[in-house]
Amino acid sequence: MDDKVKAVLEAYHARMREEEKVMRAPPATGAGDWRDKVLLAVGPDTGRLINILARSLKAPTILELGTSYGYSGIWLAEAVRATGGRLITMELSDVKSAHAREMATKAGLADHVDFKVGDAVQMISELPAGIDFVLVDLWKDLYVPCLNAFYPKLNPGAIIVADNMLRPANDEVKQYARAVRALPGITSILLPVGSGIEISRFTPVQ
Repeated sequence: MDDKVKAVLEAYHARMREEEKVMRAPPATGAGDWRDKVLLAVGPDTGRLINILARSLKAPTILELGTSYGYSGIWLAEAVRATGGRLITMELSDVKSAHAREMATKAGLADHVDFKVGDAVQMISELPAGIDFVLVDLWKDLYVPCLNAFYPKLNPGAIIVADNMLRPANDEVKQYARAVRALPGITSILLPVGSGIEISRFTPVQ
C-alpha cells in the first residue's frame, strides 16, 4: 500500500474520530440530515479484511453497493489495482459519489474505478454476468433486492461481504442473512468484525 493511499485512509480515519462525537450524541432533530453527512464507514478492521479478501482473487470484477463517501472503495480499489481487476461502485447520491471520486483521485486509484449513480437494483440489472466480489453496504431495505439482482451474475467462487449484520441488526439485515444462506451454492458465516459482517461464497451446485 503506497503513501498516497495511506494518506487518504488517514484523512478518513481523522474524520471518523471527529464524527464519533456526533454519533455518541446525535442532534435531537433532523436525524436524517446528520446521518447523511457522516461517513458511517465500515471502519479500518473491515476495510483491511475486504482488502485481503479482494487481493486473494485474480483480476476480480468487484461490485460495491453503497459508495457513500468512498472509504471502503479505497480499500477495494487498492486491491483491484494490485490484482489487475476493476471496481464498480454504486451510489444514489451524486454528492457522495463525487466526493468518493475526489478521494480516489488523491489516492491515485480513480483509474481503476467505475463510479455509477442511481438506483442500485436497476444498475445491477444492466451489468453483465461475471462478478467476483460484492460489498453490500447501502440502505438495509435494499440488501435483499440487491442480492436477488446480483446473485445470477456471480462467477464461481465469488465472495459476498455484507456489513452492519450485528449493528444495527434490524429486521432487514436479519432477512438478508436468511435469504443469502437459503440460496443454492452459498456457504456463509457471520463474523464479529466491525459492525458485524456476513461473508458468503458462491460455489455452483453440480
